[in-house]
Amino acid sequence: MTQRMQMNKVVPKGYTAMLNMENYVQTSGIDKTTLELIKIRASQMNGCAFCIDMHTKDARAYGESERRIYALNAWRETPFFTDKERAALALTEAITLIADNHVPDAVYEEAARHYDQEEIGNLIMATVTINSWNRIAISTGMMPE
Repeated sequence: MTQRMQMNKVVPKGYTAMLNMENYVQTSGIDKTTLELIKIRASQMNGCAFCIDMHTKDARAYGESERRIYALNAWRETPFFTDKERAALALTEAITLIADNHVPDAVYEEAARHYDQEEIGNLIMATVTINSWNRIAISTGMMPE
């Protein structure tokens, strides 16, 4: 597949708006490792090779282990993730697949056991943002280098 267009050049104002969302998420206070897990998991679900490549590199740079990265798509079946991380991952999956079951009350309530409302809001913004980036990268044919 070849890249179809460069969004930053074709629609610079829209791309800048996405960068502003990303900058907000980066400074929202979400633990950097958790943030990268969210980005990787949503990208796996969406099949975004570009974002999987980018965020696994970023996760490693923040000290994430290869073992946890490799097991992320099976996080429910491993002992490698904390309850707090599991709550964030479950919320990420529910938001990413929102058309299937919306965000079930049980998923939200589990997140609320580990995060306050502002933190949940930031987790939602992080998930919305990576899902948007996935859609941009897939639609425009972005590939890892």
